[in-house]
Amino acid sequence: MRTNLATTTTVNYSTDSTIKKVAIYARVSTSEQAEEGYSIDEQLSVLRQWCENQEYSVYDEFTDRGISGKSMNRPALLRMLKEANHFDMVIVWKMNRLARNILDILQMVKMLEDKQVDFRSFKENLETETPAGKLQFHMLAAISEFERDNIAENVKMGMTARAKEGAWNGGRVLGYDSVSEFVSTKKRKQTKLIINEDEARTVRKVFHLYLDGHGYKSIANKLNKEGYRTKLGNPFSFNSVKTILENPIYVGLIRYNKQVNWSKKRRKGTNATPHIGKGQHEPIITEDVWMKTQERLKQRSKKPNRVHSGEFVLTGIMKCPECGASMVLGRTTNKRKDGTRYALEYYVCGAWKSKGSTVCHSNGVRVDYADPFVLKKLTSLAENKQLVEDIVEKINTRHYTVLDPLIKEQEQLRIKGEKYVLQKQQILDLYKDGILNKLDFQNEYNKLNEAIRYNEAQIKPIESQLTGDQVQAISAYQVTNTLRDFLSFYKNTGTAEQRKYAMQLLVKKITIAPTREIESIQIQFNNKVASETNKEEGPSNDDGSSSFVITLDY
Repeated sequence: MRTNLATTTTVNYSTDSTIKKVAIYARVSTSEQAEEGYSIDEQLSVLRQWCENQEYSVYDEFTDRGISGKSMNRPALLRMLKEANHFDMVIVWKMNRLARNILDILQMVKMLEDKQVDFRSFKENLETETPAGKLQFHMLAAISEFERDNIAENVKMGMTARAKEGAWNGGRVLGYDSVSEFVSTKKRKQTKLIINEDEARTVRKVFHLYLDGHGYKSIANKLNKEGYRTKLGNPFSFNSVKTILENPIYVGLIRYNKQVNWSKKRRKGTNATPHIGKGQHEPIITEDVWMKTQERLKQRSKKPNRVHSGEFVLTGIMKCPECGASMVLGRTTNKRKDGTRYALEYYVCGAWKSKGSTVCHSNGVRVDYADPFVLKKLTSLAENKQLVEDIVEKINTRHYTVLDPLIKEQEQLRIKGEKYVLQKQQILDLYKDGILNKLDFQNEYNKLNEAIRYNEAQIKPIESQLTGDQVQAISAYQVTNTLRDFLSFYKNTGTAEQRKYAMQLLVKKITIAPTREIESIQIQFNNKVASETNKEEGPSNDDGSSSFVITLDY
């Protein structure tokens, strides 16, 4: 279900095919609008006038109000890119209105070029219609990227230097409070770690429990039962306990640059040789406790790795009947009468497995029951033409009788919200011009903020009701064909990981009854499911957002 939060206004349409059609894109975030005067109305006014001077026709105006340029996931921008076959040029007031990240700008301009659409920036006087214009654009992009990388490198060097001095580079860590203070020899505030004694007791308890022989899960379970919480107020998990035990900050050391290229590699980008040096803060545990802990961690790391759950196709999509968390693989080892041992595999609650029985219970479902059951039900649906037709008819009826009024109500609330945002800008302008005094401005501004919050509260339940439902009518052929392609792909694919990938493309969620039997299977259909399971059609660029869901209850 797509939710369009952007304002669109269409002006100056022309049926003359010789006149160049221009798409105007404008964006502003609330903070920019308040602090720097980037008004959407001003952007649109300037760009409309430019189109008129050039004798161009405005195809449409695509505006994202109060939305950051850090991401390409913006309603009006996505709609503009989708409709790019209908116009000849995109113009923006300034290049950073299209995106903050130069790589995103280059990617979007390339997408437009592939559809024979030119790009222009009014403020920088940039265009991509001529070879010289393209060269200028790419040179500016390269320079901007170079400057951005230089800034990032300088910041990294500064943080490394601070770490080598034993200073803390910021962030929240259990056991300490991060306090900013001025240092006479520095230009900026410096961050210092001060022991938070209540949290420090929790940290010491973790180390002592581990040295007493408790494992990660046992420690997490014990802490949660006794009411201890993490820095963010959440229950402890397997990983949060492990992170504490491996963090040298607690023995008075500073570790920096443990992760490299985090935005892309995440935890896979672990640095084998991070900087570790003496910190300026007080330690929470003794060096003896730290050394004993690291020695025990080293010994336990030599044990065989656990069996991964890649081959178990329902992990993640099967949900715990008690807390709703995703189910993961669990194993128990039993003994036969003759003394031999055998393993039983279950899907168990992920929250229970990582955080213990204080949070939830295992609620295990046998793998040898669940996997065949789901596959059998999908096969039965694909082979039952009448059942598919009945389901499709009900879905289409629901769309026309229930969803259409909700979509209309959602759109009305969206327009109302945009009016409130515009009114906020207007009273801000009145305040800047001295027409409103500070007290009246604050009262009106607060009223509008409250109105916006109330409006958003009305939209949320509508969005929840619409999420996962179809946007257009569907056919029985679509459903049957997608299911058959999936089953063929699933049964003829070589690896367990590929089968799991196919299953998780098609099945959105599986719910479990209190009896630990499968209660329902939610099947999602979209272009991505169809293309990935029917390789003859080739890969799809569809992100799966335009989809519909069928729920099978048992």
